[in-house]
Amino acid sequence: MGKKGRAIIVGGSVAGLSCAHALIQAGCDVVVLEKVRRPSGSATGAGLGLDPQSCRFLSHWLGDPNLLVRSTLPLNIDQNQATDSHNRITMPIARDEKFNFRAVYWNDLHGLLYNALPSETVLWGHQFLAFQPAHDKNSVKIQARIVESGNTVEIVGDLLVAADGSMSIIRHLLLPDCKLRYSGYCAWRGVLDFSEAEFSQTMKGIQKAYPDLGNCLYFDITLGSHCVLYELQNKRLNWLWYINQPEPELKGGSLTMSISSEMLKNMHAEAEKVWVPELAEVMKVTADPFINVIYDCDPLPKLQWDNVVLVGDAAHPTSPHGLRSTNMSIVDAGTLGQCIGKYGISNLSTALKEYEKYRLPVVSQQVLHSRKLGRLKQGLDYKGHGRNLHWKDASREDCLGLLQRNMPFFAGAPSPADSEALPLMMT
Repeated sequence: MGKKGRAIIVGGSVAGLSCAHALIQAGCDVVVLEKVRRPSGSATGAGLGLDPQSCRFLSHWLGDPNLLVRSTLPLNIDQNQATDSHNRITMPIARDEKFNFRAVYWNDLHGLLYNALPSETVLWGHQFLAFQPAHDKNSVKIQARIVESGNTVEIVGDLLVAADGSMSIIRHLLLPDCKLRYSGYCAWRGVLDFSEAEFSQTMKGIQKAYPDLGNCLYFDITLGSHCVLYELQNKRLNWLWYINQPEPELKGGSLTMSISSEMLKNMHAEAEKVWVPELAEVMKVTADPFINVIYDCDPLPKLQWDNVVLVGDAAHPTSPHGLRSTNMSIVDAGTLGQCIGKYGISNLSTALKEYEKYRLPVVSQQVLHSRKLGRLKQGLDYKGHGRNLHWKDASREDCLGLLQRNMPFFAGAPSPADSEALPLMMT
């Protein structure tokens, strides 16, 4: 039996915890470094859509598929509809009734993954500082700061997995010229908890206006803007509203903006002008909405260097329109685990190169398609085509092009478990 090996994962979000599961099952000792002090959940947690391939990986790691089913709701319908802001009505323009995703709250998914790991796996309150490969490139040394004490510790492993998000420090160290690209718009986001207002006028109204809630991913599109709405488990509604604007100034290394009472008041007033009354009311009664600034990144030239590998948003910052970020992260993790399991840590270079050959072509195409969707729905120029898709002049082909199933590899990305996939991906 070959060397077991030790993997150090930087980042304790969904990508990092998914990698922990995949690498433990591949036979590695695993430690996850996360700068947050405790697993308290994300203060800005929101909804996610999980595709069938991600659900298969998750169910395998969790050991009980019912855990995932109980924490999610079906999204069997993908519906795009145009909003006439003047008359405050919507008109369906494209519908897919075989969508087959699952809706999950970020905090719920993170909790499932964390609780299924050995208790000693995650080192909370450990902020990554730097790494140094050994001269023979057979190991890597990590420096981290213990947030509570300020002390610095060193950890040595065979593999460093960068799961530290869109603003990845490790990616910047490896590719200092790689920059995030502002999309041209930001997103207001919120989750309405209606568990104590299930029979309120707000809920009666939204359920009448959006009758497939609980089974449908709704996209409302109007001139120069679009909105997303779907239901989550435990009586919650997840919504996003994308607004074109100049790039804001960010502080503190976060893609989430703080908001003022005046900004919130203006958002509510604008929503009443743009969206149907039922959707505007949901936005108005949602507690603590927040703003995400939307960035992506041109596809990277590579994903692995010796014994360092990028996964999740560190490997492919993407806009959210194709529901790809979390799904790519989970499939990254599953594919990495399969490659390590196939070759062992003693053949790490071969394993990481195979991971890159599987994942780089897939994620590159998915990032660019998601970018295209966002710019089309926001009425922004995309390769010379700046016409906004609106119900008054959009062709049937234009409308059908908005459906999620047009995403490259929508039916599932190749993996090492698919014996004939790799030659196809390498062409």
